[in-house]
Amino acid sequence: MTDDERTMKIARRTPESAAMVASVKRAMAITPVLNRLTFDDAEEIRAVFSDLIGQHVDADFSLIPPFYTTGGENIRVGRNVFINQNCTMYDLGGIDIDDDVMIGPNVNIITSSHPVEPSQRRAFVIAKPIVIERNVWIAAGVTVIGGVTIGENSVVAAGSVVTRNVPPNMLVAGNPARVIRSVNEREDASISAGATFPPTT
Repeated sequence: MTDDERTMKIARRTPESAAMVASVKRAMAITPVLNRLTFDDAEEIRAVFSDLIGQHVDADFSLIPPFYTTGGENIRVGRNVFINQNCTMYDLGGIDIDDDVMIGPNVNIITSSHPVEPSQRRAFVIAKPIVIERNVWIAAGVTVIGGVTIGENSVVAAGSVVTRNVPPNMLVAGNPARVIRSVNEREDASISAGATFPPTT
């Protein structure tokens, strides 16, 4: 599939834009309920998040509120996923999160944008999908831009901006994020990656 085939363009004052606004309103009604919950409300968090995305999440799914999204129904989540606090997902283009993914605090996963040209900037919303493959670790403060796939087992270091595909089994860092090394090389990456692990009881 080409980049053009993966790109969604929604013009103002169309049925598609009306549906997008309705989706935002729905998310704005559900996320405050989610964000009032506490760490001890894990079961209710799973129930509300399942309602938000329209998909049942498994018993090992863990999320620490607050959480923000523009819609929610275009988010797909695998098994044993952990999402830390203050995560934002603009999911218009589709966000696919595979099994065993860890997402750190203050992460932005943004599928949508606007044209660069000033005359067109308010006329369209442009969206491209984001795929996060199995066992990826996205550390604190990362931003992932639409159209990107992050390959299996890879690590995105804290504060990075991911603007292009990340190969499997790699540590990437920087703005824009670049490959630093393989995650299979023996070296402690916890400092450069920004350690973020799901809390255990």
